[in-house]
Amino acid sequence: MAPDPTRAVPLPLREQADVRDRWLTQRLLDVLPELMDRAGIDVWLVIGRESNEDPVLATFLPATWLSARRRTMLVLHRSDDGVTSSAVSRYPVGQFLPAWSPDDSPGRPVEESQWAEVRRIVEQAEPRRIGIDVSEAFALADGLSHTEHRLLVAALGPYADRLVPAEDLVVGWLETRLPEEIQALHGLNRLVHDVIAEAYSPAVLVPGTTTALDLAWWIRQRLHDLGVEPWFHPSVSLQRAGVPLVEQAGTLLPAVPYDAVIEPGDLVHCDVGLSSLGLRTDTQRNGYVLRPGETEAPAGLREALHVGNRMQDLTTEALSAGRTGNEVLAHARAAAAAAGIDGDVYSHPVGFHGHGAGPAIGLWDEQGGVPGAGDYRVHPDTVYALELAVRRPVPEWGGQCVRMALEQGIALTGEGVEYLDGRQTGLILIPPG
Repeated sequence: MAPDPTRAVPLPLREQADVRDRWLTQRLLDVLPELMDRAGIDVWLVIGRESNEDPVLATFLPATWLSARRRTMLVLHRSDDGVTSSAVSRYPVGQFLPAWSPDDSPGRPVEESQWAEVRRIVEQAEPRRIGIDVSEAFALADGLSHTEHRLLVAALGPYADRLVPAEDLVVGWLETRLPEEIQALHGLNRLVHDVIAEAYSPAVLVPGTTTALDLAWWIRQRLHDLGVEPWFHPSVSLQRAGVPLVEQAGTLLPAVPYDAVIEPGDLVHCDVGLSSLGLRTDTQRNGYVLRPGETEAPAGLREALHVGNRMQDLTTEALSAGRTGNEVLAHARAAAAAAGIDGDVYSHPVGFHGHGAGPAIGLWDEQGGVPGAGDYRVHPDTVYALELAVRRPVPEWGGQCVRMALEQGIALTGEGVEYLDGRQTGLILIPPG
């Protein structure tokens, strides 16, 4: 029986490998042909060397490969029958058809023989456009090294004139999610939500003793112990009455030291991202440490979260297929301004990579639009980290401004936007001790 990635998270490593290899087969059959047609590319060359891999290469390797081996070259040819996937590599590459072996050309230098096979496949395919991974806008689509590019051009001879950037194809491949991958991301987001809830519980967070730095390291250790790894070090920040926000790079950010002891009355914010099944999550959650005698957070803090949820609604309403990331940003910010909301939007794709390829919807320090990555268009069957922040005065804190930052995984499908395991609509309440 095939492993069910939604059954439990995380799955044992062997079951994860089975799931990932099955997903790759399905993606090659069901996703790649349409993407190649959309990009107008007949042959896609993905080339990398061990210890200097193209970032895309890892998404094609079998799950038991933790890196490329020697020089690994994949040739993906779009034909009337689908996509023929061949590997010109010293070792077999999973489900890719082995197209070359150095034993085929005894006495000939291995490198020369390997590049000659790429030339032979291209000549046989007679492609109009050959996609290679070079891009100015997306680092993840710019993985062909200078040396590999030079050797490829030399090997292809007159066919080198048909080389074109595969940027749209790379981004499409990296950002498009299978329905089953989206279901698995519900489970992964549930896991990180559970870990954060545990971190904010009295078993872990002891006001007056636990520091923000302690909590960040506890989260990282907990993820490791559960068999998933963070793709960035978790962060925990504090806001408290009497310590106003400070301006940095044109925006207001918390000023409580990162290693401060957490006290009753603090607003606690964390940022956590994990890796499993070859996918990533990116999540932020807010908690409030009750003061003695309190049973709920101050109304001003609750209102700030409510306004943050409204900003999420305005952003997801603007997120529609066909718009560019910059257009989504402009629509969301205009709607927020009309509603009297002071906030910023800096959302991004998330999938194989945490800060994934696809349309950038603002940066925290670039609210006028992001050149290049922000000009890419939104497509269905994609996943984003809906990341933003609003600023609100808190009457109970003497009118001091609070920055309510939120981040939540969402999926955009033909049915619209769905939150992955739900979103935060209420502050997590932490006992005073």
